[in-house]
Amino acid sequence: MDIEEPASSAQVKSLAVRSIEIMATGSRADFDSIVHPSAFNRESESEPPSTRGRGPEAFYASALWLRSAFAELRFDVEHVVVEDDLAVVHTIMRGRQMGPFVVYDERGAVTQVFAPTGRTFAVKQSHWLRVEEGRVIEHWANRDDLGQAVQLGWVPPTPLSLVRNAWAKRAARRNAPR
Repeated sequence: MDIEEPASSAQVKSLAVRSIEIMATGSRADFDSIVHPSAFNRESESEPPSTRGRGPEAFYASALWLRSAFAELRFDVEHVVVEDDLAVVHTIMRGRQMGPFVVYDERGAVTQVFAPTGRTFAVKQSHWLRVEEGRVIEHWANRDDLGQAVQLGWVPPTPLSLVRNAWAKRAARRNAPR
């Protein structure tokens, strides 16, 4: 019986940083190689139903959801702190909103849609990643959602943005998988 040694601090750091980077540009194969089959993303509760499972497929679905709204997506890593099997990655998420940003409720129904604005954003985030058996097994995050909303022109809403968001919400509900 093989006994796996715990990952070194450098391995945990490298894996955590790579797992953040692939959210912007990684392939499904990248997710299969980095994300544990039992991995859970605590942030999936407001994401599409396809993101709410476990493992690489769910994490890749989260990446596709972000990419559907944000072009030029990237995560600039500012700092990484590692303790045992836990890494905290402080990043600046950058992108341009070119598609609707769709938010879901706990049942997986569309609750809010922010129509594309074409604006760019740069917001601070911290991502917490736990590693097991050489792969990411758990993720949660702290994000500056208000800062992002202001930069993208979602807040404060204007009469025109409210109408555009309502149209986008209707379209998203019509196109949602049933």
